[in-house]
Amino acid sequence: MRETIIYNNLCKNLGNIPTDDQSEALKKIATYICEDKNDVIFLLTGYAGTGKTSVISAVVKTLDLLRMKSVLLAPTGRAAKVLASYIGKQAFTIHKKIYRQKSSKDGMGSFVLDRNIGRDIYFIVDESSMISNTGTENSIFGSGKLLEDLVEFVYTGTDCKLILVGDSAQLPPVGSNLSPALDTGELAGFGFGLIRSELRQVVRQSESSGVLMNATAVRLQIASNELVHPKIDCRNYKDVVRISGAELIEELADSYGACGLEGTIIVVNSNKQANRYNQGIRNRIFFREEEICPGDIIMVVKNNYNILEEDGEGPGFIANGDLAEVKRIRKYEERYGLRYAEMTLLFPDYNFEVEAKVMLDVLHLDTPSLPPEKNSELFHLVLQDYIHIKTRKKQYQAVREDKYFNALQIKFAYAVTCHKAQGGQWERVFIDQGMFNRNEITLDYLRWFYTALTRSTDRVYLVNFNDKWFNSGDRF
Repeated sequence: MRETIIYNNLCKNLGNIPTDDQSEALKKIATYICEDKNDVIFLLTGYAGTGKTSVISAVVKTLDLLRMKSVLLAPTGRAAKVLASYIGKQAFTIHKKIYRQKSSKDGMGSFVLDRNIGRDIYFIVDESSMISNTGTENSIFGSGKLLEDLVEFVYTGTDCKLILVGDSAQLPPVGSNLSPALDTGELAGFGFGLIRSELRQVVRQSESSGVLMNATAVRLQIASNELVHPKIDCRNYKDVVRISGAELIEELADSYGACGLEGTIIVVNSNKQANRYNQGIRNRIFFREEEICPGDIIMVVKNNYNILEEDGEGPGFIANGDLAEVKRIRKYEERYGLRYAEMTLLFPDYNFEVEAKVMLDVLHLDTPSLPPEKNSELFHLVLQDYIHIKTRKKQYQAVREDKYFNALQIKFAYAVTCHKAQGGQWERVFIDQGMFNRNEITLDYLRWFYTALTRSTDRVYLVNFNDKWFNSGDRF
């Protein structure tokens, strides 16, 4: 009886007549809530446009009605912001919620797994395809295995539960062949029970979207391991547009005018390609000749744990992939063979400003961040300034706290790689596949393309795609 009441409330809070897939998922969720066991993980996977976020919203509203608590989580600040905007409830990054920073006396820049003092809380994690579980010796977060730490945090609370939500066709974490948080074999290794539900039917409201219908076709190719060129349908939809390089500047300018910088992104395949795009956009659309100036949009490309205060209201650290707007620039200087500037940066995903020393050289590198050999060189150059300190341990500690060694590493963020875009959404997305524009189609490429397609909420532009991607009527 109670299970039926909960299911009816879930359907009511969904906001539309559920598809067969959604109905089945909501029945399982109703059972999950009623059974009240804290040794089971719920896994909800689904294609783009199948209503995963609507299901999350229905669960949150129903739990509120039942006077039960829920916490929304996502792997990145951008993904948390997107989730919060859809659900209408605050969402946190996983790192912010489950880790706490050690005090300076215990070691600067180290985060330990926090204690879950919650009771009867449903932890709902969106974009779970991005959660890694590959530990590294140099990780400063808990065990270094994010999924393992997340599961431990949730289930050491009193009667708490975990709901993982994501799309297994999206790109897995960097360095992984699969998304461990969406893999039943990986999850089974934790020793918990597992309830799984998958959404495959595109909801009726999405059937007019060329972006989602084309993404679904690619998704089916991934599921069946069909390694051929997708045939993109531009003819029957207005929101999938094929353009040449000659049209790009005009279309980008129109998009910035209609959607602003926040609503426009270019997704590319490499950091080198992103650099070329970023410089071209700054020069040819915004007519900016300075190396960097107020109004520029940048992305942090290496985690930074030393700029924010330990007990501040922000995320606790500035993460690789966080976006910011340059508000002010002061005090250019050169030290240790590198160039620096003091900047005020606004991080819109967290709604706070930071005063930070920034490393300018990284802006132009074709590598993701300062290369390891350059970082090592910088470490030893800075170390010379602390050679007067008596012990080697304290010398190293001083370097790790040094403002130049810990300067923010940034790149422009008008164009980004697909991994950097993952978890975010923009109104208009321009996709340039670069070196992927070749004859061979691999499963990795289809995941890349599917992930890029599904970043858009309004319109996708396919830049310089060759004729193999289209039916004859859709070609130039």
